[in-house]
Formats: sequence, structure tokens, C-alpha cells
Amino acid sequence: MRYHRLGHTDLIVSELAFGAAPLGSMFGVFAEQDGVDAVRTALDVGVNLFDVAPYYGATTAETALGDALRGVDRGTYLLATKVGRYGLADFDFSAQRVRRSVTESLRRLGTDHLDLIQCHDIEFGSPAQIVGETVPALRALQTEGLVGHVGITGYPLPTLAHVAARAHVDTVLSYCQYTLQDRRLAAWEEYFTACGAGVVNAAPLAMGALTRQGAPDWHPGSFALHARCAEAADLCEALGGDLAKLALQFSVTATPAATTVVGTSSPDEVRRNVAWLAEPIDQELLRAVETCLEPVRDRGWNSGRGVGPC
Repeated sequence: MRYHRLGHTDLIVSELAFGAAPLGSMFGVFAEQDGVDAVRTALDVGVNLFDVAPYYGATTAETALGDALRGVDRGTYLLATKVGRYGLADFDFSAQRVRRSVTESLRRLGTDHLDLIQCHDIEFGSPAQIVGETVPALRALQTEGLVGHVGITGYPLPTLAHVAARAHVDTVLSYCQYTLQDRRLAAWEEYFTACGAGVVNAAPLAMGALTRQGAPDWHPGSFALHARCAEAADLCEALGGDLAKLALQFSVTATPAATTVVGTSSPDEVRRNVAWLAEPIDQELLRAVETCLEPVRDRGWNSGRGVGPC
């Protein structure tokens, strides 16, 4: 496992971070003990950053992660959670709500401080409110010692850039935009760095599109995107490879971000992901898959308020 400093913070993060959304059954039911074992296995293999949110499983992911980390030396891992999003269409970025949210998350996670608190999916809120009210409220919690650093997350890169340029944030988390299919995050990394924000990459498998199983029914990508990803999976299989393996290797090793968040609730998946990263990427297979995906390269979808075509 390799480690990098996250922006200008004092956080030294593992190149692979543990995404805890599956602990809230966001991607299917799992055995509770498997979730505990997945967290403990991640710690054993050197993962030190755990990312979660109240939205995941309507708070159950935070509770499950807190239970899994009970008794573990708090100095051996970093906790990142979020504020602002609490349901499919339930957003509240007010200072009063985010303060209460942090208090609730601390209780569920069984800790007295969070290493990173992030405004969740900011494209569904008001940029002016996030800049003028939400981030200052989180900075106040920082002065109280409840949170270490403050960040933002979301999908539309221009929205993230707009807020990062106007609010003093320590991190920016972007998902599905440094993958085999979409690499637009790379063009914005310098901008975010200039704003003083470290970059976190998430969802390197494009929320399931870059796997043998393919995109789930709720995936927001187009039919053309899903079809090309399915072709890429077939191509990998024909050439003796695995699209998920190639996608993970590419995103983690080539990303401009300090760390890449991968969701899992299985100890076997944790071990598999780390083993994949220890292997060299198959350059010939990579070139073949890149050619296959070229027609849908850097194509995304709309997300949030008033966002134009991606």
C-alpha cells in the first residue's frame, strides 16, 4: 500500500480508501459479520481512510462502520463522513442542521472527532449557502476540535470548482470522473490544487458500469455508455482479463488524486483489490479497452440543479 498527503492537510492517506456505502446495504444485502470483517481486513492490509455518510442506508452505514471499528486504536485510521444529504431528495445545508448532523455522526461512529467532514452532493444545494453558511459552520466545529478538515463532494466538476474557488475547503471528492471511461477530473486537478484543495477520487468502477455484471438499473449513464462498457467487459474476458481489475488498477495508479475510494462490504473483495494493485497493469489489454471505450470517452450525465449537459 502506498500513501500520499491529502492536499495541504496533515492527513497521510492510503492510495486505496474504504467506501462504506455498502455497509448501509446501498448495493444489496450483506451479512453483518462480513462488513465487520471487511473493515478489519482493510485495516490489516494498510487501508487507513474510511469514507461514509448519513445518507448511506439512512444512517445504517455509519452505525455499521462504528461497530466494526469499536476497540480499534483511533490513531490507526482516518474517518471521513458528510453533511447535507439525508435521503434521495432530502437536502439541508443549513448551519443548524449540519451542526446537528456532525453530532449525530460522532455518536453513530463512536468517536469524539472526525478527520474530514464533507458537504455531500453540493450540486443539489445552493452554492451561495454552501459558501456563506455551510462551510463556515463546519469551520466553527473545527475550532471546537470536533472535525479536522472540511471538504466538498459532488458530480459536476464546474460546480465543485465554483465552490472551491469561493470557499476555503481542504478537499474535493469527485466520483466516476477518473475511470477508464471518463477522465475529466485530470483537467481540473491543477485548478483544485490552486484553490488549496486536495483531490479524492471515488467510484473507479463507474458505479458498476466497468464490471462484468454491468451497470445496475438505477445507473444514470446513457444506453450507449452502458453498451460500450458491456463490450469492454466482453473484450477483457475474451483476452483473458477482467474489466473490474483493469479499471481499478488504472484509476488508482494513474489518478491525479491522493486516494481512490472503493466501496465494499466483503473481506474477500478487499484482499482481491489489494492483490490487483500489486500486479502490473496489462498495457496491451489497456490499449484494447481504451479503443473500445473511445466513442463514449468522457461522457457523463446531468446531476443537480441547473447543470448543463456533461
